[in-house]
Amino acid sequence: MTKTAKPLILITNDDGVSAPGLRALIDVMSELGTVVIVAPDKPQSATGHSITINDTLYLNKISKDGDIITEYSCSGTPVDCVKLAVNEILHRKPDLCVSGVNHGSNSSINVIYSGTMSAAVEAGIEGIPAIGFSLLDYDWNANFENIKPFIRKIATQVLENSLSDGVILNVNFPKLETKDIKGIKICRQAKAIYVEKFDKRKTPQGRDYYWLAGELVNQDHGEDTDEWALKNGYVSVVPVQFDLTAHHSMQQLNTWKWNE
Repeated sequence: MTKTAKPLILITNDDGVSAPGLRALIDVMSELGTVVIVAPDKPQSATGHSITINDTLYLNKISKDGDIITEYSCSGTPVDCVKLAVNEILHRKPDLCVSGVNHGSNSSINVIYSGTMSAAVEAGIEGIPAIGFSLLDYDWNANFENIKPFIRKIATQVLENSLSDGVILNVNFPKLETKDIKGIKICRQAKAIYVEKFDKRKTPQGRDYYWLAGELVNQDHGEDTDEWALKNGYVSVVPVQFDLTAHHSMQQLNTWKWNE
């Protein structure tokens, strides 16, 4: 990208192409560069890093010729959207990929299950600087205006400075008015788990079925975590990576008697 060229920005999400959070992201990114949207044609929350291999994939171009913004809906998962965008639509790596804004939290352990973050991680795997954005408000009509200044600031910083290889930003916003957000904190992922239960019911035909339910329990009391930052009125920014190697464990494992 030359200094005079506008950055090419890929936008996706997991809540679907009609989600208000996606529209908010489009508004901000359109000010920063040339945007192309490839998003699922239906909600794909909690799909993680799943991809479509046993079914066909379809792309539907929503925008019309001559429109400033190019937009597609995809029948697949958020990760499918990124793969198709890079290989079939853009034919080059974009300068930035942003995913979201998710309706609901992707802090702490939620990052593992998140379709929003998996799309950003897939972009990172492709060597594209990427950010996943989430707002701690599950309401479809959540107010995204409050967080637009912070989205703009974070995206601008990434465009100007790039990111280390293999690093993706997981950004979560508290549900607050703009004036009440204290600032941005770089955090680590809190250690939290879901205490889960299944609501067991029966169909009219007598067959058992289940609804997953549960509550997030934060087991981490550190003041440098995403959960602490969000609880205390800050935007949390956690650098994450797709290399899942537990490097700290390798030395211990090498002391075991593997080949005797």
